[in-house]
Formats: sequence, C-alpha cells, structure tokens
Amino acid sequence: MLVIVCQATAKDIKHRLGFLLPKPEAPCDQNSTYNKKDKNGAAQRLCYEEIKKWSETLEKLLSNRYGLAAFTEFLQSEYSEENIEFWLACEDYKKVKSPVKLAAKARKIYDEYIATQSPKEVNLESLTMEETKKNILKPTPSCFNEAQSKIYSLMQKDSYPRFLKSKIYLDLISQASSNSPRSHA
Repeated sequence: MLVIVCQATAKDIKHRLGFLLPKPEAPCDQNSTYNKKDKNGAAQRLCYEEIKKWSETLEKLLSNRYGLAAFTEFLQSEYSEENIEFWLACEDYKKVKSPVKLAAKARKIYDEYIATQSPKEVNLESLTMEETKKNILKPTPSCFNEAQSKIYSLMQKDSYPRFLKSKIYLDLISQASSNSPRSHA
C-alpha cells in the first residue's frame, strides 16, 4: 500500500513539474531566458543547462522562477514549505514603500510565521524571535533581515542539499538530459 501511495505521489509530482521539461524537438539555448516565446507564442521549456545551474547555489535556484517552483514543490513534499513562503514574504515585504502598509504587512508576517504557535511557524531560536518582535514595533524594510537570513541558511544547509538529491530534481535533470539534442558529460 505504501509503495502504491509513494508511486502515486511521485507520478503526481512528475506530472505537475512536467511543464518544466524541454520538448524533444526544442533545441536548448544556453543563453535562453524564461520570457522567450516560441513561434506559437508559448513559453520555451527549460533545458538541461538551465536546470543544472540550479545545483550551483541556492541563490541561483531561487532566482529562477521554475527552480523556485520545483524547490517549493520539494519543500511541500517534506511538509516544510513555510520556510520558502516566509523567505518570499520577506522579499515581498522589502519592496513595500508605504509606512502604513509596512506596519500592517510586518504584523501579518510576524503573526503568520514567527509568533509562537503561528499557523506556519518557522524554526527560529528565541533570541531571533524576540529581536524580530521588537523590530516590528517600528517596522523598517530590514526588520525581518535576521530572521530571513536564519531561514535562508537553514534551507541552504538542510533542504537545498536534499533537493539536489531528490527524485524531483534528479528526474528533471534526467529527462532534460535525455530530451536535449546535445550530449552532456
């Protein structure tokens, strides 16, 4: 029964991430961007070189929208998606210009991810939690920097290496490699 469930989950994940893979007939351009369109106006799919770049650094993975989608899918499979959600919320928070919106958004992020027993509580030591709680009393664009840095470090040291060994990533690399007209050493 467990094998059937795992196979079903793996197939579901593969199906949901299948849009990331290149079409067999689509040539892979190392310099392609994700905004390019093919002759039919459809977005080009990822190639082996693009997916391989995700293994260089967590920063490269997160800066690629498809890499971010695959990593988020992986974290969801491990029931730890709150880490990437918090990190993304902090990135979005830094873009807020209005002091009124900054205060409201700071409170929302704190209540959702940092407060004890919050719905998506991230794993932070109490000192960082207390510092962040003080910071949001007078919110600035940098008031979550320490907490965000801790969660990034946690993902970098823990989740990211597991992602690179995961079936999700290995399947994407394998399928992209076999669909690419080039050979890869």
